Amino acid sequence: MLTSIIQLYKKAYSGLSQNSWYLSLVMFINRSGTMVVPFMSIYTIQQLHFTIMQSGWVMAFFGIGAISGGFIGGKLTDKIGFYDIQVGALLIGGILFLVLGYQHTFLSVSIGTFILSICNESFRPANSTAIAHYSNDENKTRSYSLNRLATNLGWAFGGGLGGLLASINYHLLFWVDGCTNIFAALLLLRLMPRSKIIKAVRNTGENIIKSASAYKDGPYLIFIFLSTLFGTCFFQFFIMQPVFYKVQWHFNERFIGFLLALNGILIVLIEMILIHHLEGRRNPLTYISIGIIVAASSFAFLNILPHTAWAAIIVVALITLGEILSMPFMNSYWIVRTNNNNRGEYAALYSMSWSAAQIIAPAAGGQIIAYGGFNMLWWVLTSVCLFSSAGYLILKKFTRTNRQINIITEKAI
Repeated sequence: MLTSIIQLYKKAYSGLSQNSWYLSLVMFINRSGTMVVPFMSIYTIQQLHFTIMQSGWVMAFFGIGAISGGFIGGKLTDKIGFYDIQVGALLIGGILFLVLGYQHTFLSVSIGTFILSICNESFRPANSTAIAHYSNDENKTRSYSLNRLATNLGWAFGGGLGGLLASINYHLLFWVDGCTNIFAALLLLRLMPRSKIIKAVRNTGENIIKSASAYKDGPYLIFIFLSTLFGTCFFQFFIMQPVFYKVQWHFNERFIGFLLALNGILIVLIEMILIHHLEGRRNPLTYISIGIIVAASSFAFLNILPHTAWAAIIVVALITLGEILSMPFMNSYWIVRTNNNNRGEYAALYSMSWSAAQIIAPAAGGQIIAYGGFNMLWWVLTSVCLFSSAGYLILKKFTRTNRQINIITEKAI
């Protein structure tokens, strides 16, 4: 039995390129230092004595910077290459974290946060493009899953360590966050050689179906819209659900922390195995649609199930399964529509959609709760998820499969 389980995990993680592992290691180190942003609101209010409104504006500037950074990062990735953008974003971002720790006025903190966010988020499109470059059609989805696994482990480690450091001195957060960024950049320089990407051969043949620009790719723009809707729903798991568990189901902070950690634990345990089993079997949009339906059921169960610990665990298990089924295959969908000339642009739009969702989620969730309470919020999220899922199924009718795209592209070239 134990041998079979070991073999299962071995197969799930085998066949990935060495550089994919290096990129995931760099991502883990980078995310392990992610401490400033989760504690920024508390820091600005308690340590810098900002008002709640001022603190909200600081986080708004972070969100606007994140969207801008995704756009800029994508453009630069296509022009300069993913290697230099990743190294530059990590190095400059690390320095900016250190500088931000010494800002104390509302104006300087807002400007510093905005610039830092642009730099930090420019890393994402470059990193996504690099993963695609160092993987093949058979393991692209698993390569992105490995990167997601590294991100989740890093967030879990960084969040726990950040809480400990904040209890000692908030200034330590900026130093650790900055130093891990710089260390990740130096590690990337050490482990991976500079990549020289051969630009894709431009072909004007009628059979080329890959769009020259992500912003002119109609189906992809619909995909981005649907992803933003789902992302807005999904982020409520981290934003409003903990509050709901505290004020409605009366769980203590320790158990709420366990529920949030359970999400990461389940991803680590099952995502790679499940993706290894599913990858290449069906159109990615099929799995995305199914995953979002599963996530929708988790929100509905918050209104249906009794207020017990086991019910909360079931809810977390369902939304995690929905995340596992949908998000890795979202990467599979956008990457197959790209070439070496526009991959950064596509990655940027995808990154921007999640940044936008992260901004919309708290505002929308708060307004719905103020109007109709948590019960209305969960039903609205269920409905939006079902709408998004149906949208992906409709989009599937107008989207060729990965195999069809590859065959047509090969014939045209």
